[in-house]
Amino acid sequence: MKQDFGTLPDGRKASLYTIENENVILKVSDYGAALVSLIDKKTGLDVHQGYDGVQGYLDYCPAHIGVCIGRTANRIGKGTFILNGETYHLVCNNNGNSLHSNDCFNTKIWAALESENEIVFRYTSPDGDAGFPGVLYVKVTYHLLPHGISISCDGTADKDTLLAFTQHSYFNLDQSNDALHHQLQINASQYAPTDADGLTLDQLDDVAGTPFDFRHFKEVGKEIHADNEQLRFGNGYDHYFAIPGKGMRDMCTAKGEKLLLTMRSDYPGMHLYTSNFLNGEKGKYGMKYAARSALCFEAEYMPNAINYEDVEEKPIVHAGETMHHEIEYIFKSL
Repeated sequence: MKQDFGTLPDGRKASLYTIENENVILKVSDYGAALVSLIDKKTGLDVHQGYDGVQGYLDYCPAHIGVCIGRTANRIGKGTFILNGETYHLVCNNNGNSLHSNDCFNTKIWAALESENEIVFRYTSPDGDAGFPGVLYVKVTYHLLPHGISISCDGTADKDTLLAFTQHSYFNLDQSNDALHHQLQINASQYAPTDADGLTLDQLDDVAGTPFDFRHFKEVGKEIHADNEQLRFGNGYDHYFAIPGKGMRDMCTAKGEKLLLTMRSDYPGMHLYTSNFLNGEKGKYGMKYAARSALCFEAEYMPNAINYEDVEEKPIVHAGETMHHEIEYIFKSL
């Protein structure tokens, strides 16, 4: 089902699309290919933050709630990288670094094609978009699963370029004002620390004996206020976790009062963000999204991997080839 979602300042219309099966209702917008609502029909809970119309996404753009991120998610140090011997300069929009590609994907209207079980969005990113080389053709597919959704991204370019797509979902499994009571388990024994500006460093540290140890279920808020330099840098958790293995695999599982959510992906790892910098954004159902009211599980490449020689998996899509990655969110009733 397609319906009006508001008007952009230049007069273009945004649309909201709704599809559902026996267990899940999914609502997405062609603005930013955004995930707007994800409703578990058994409990009636809408577990994903979002806005009532496109104006919310315009007003609160820096929060990136539910939008698709690209060409590259997270930070690139000093907005600079070298590819095939050529140096490229991006817009620096976060403490001297480039964050989320300066809104390359998430502020665009995507072409949409709706069917019974999925919605396909397409966008062509022009050569030089946000400073990246090559024309990039991107397809993002939201597909209903029996008890959740999958989000896949396919990217093809006419010259070598970067693509490190992610979905910037904000989850609260209880549709409540605080997510710190959620229980969280992450299948990672190592995480990447950051510098004081939030840039992921070229190192992986053991989680053992630190507040970053989520190998077993732990309340998210249990150690978030610990006397820890890394938590001070990010005002909470804002860190990449390396997930062992290859291909589709469980990365993390969160538990609320009635629902359990598992995130699966084929990316090298995931970034945990505890919505530390939300500031009362006016969302759906009259809610205001305060800091730490949601959890983000951003499946992605290691941030700034393009600039770290020893990081093997880099977000490079070669000319004429197609890069494919997938993220799944699976629900289970408790």
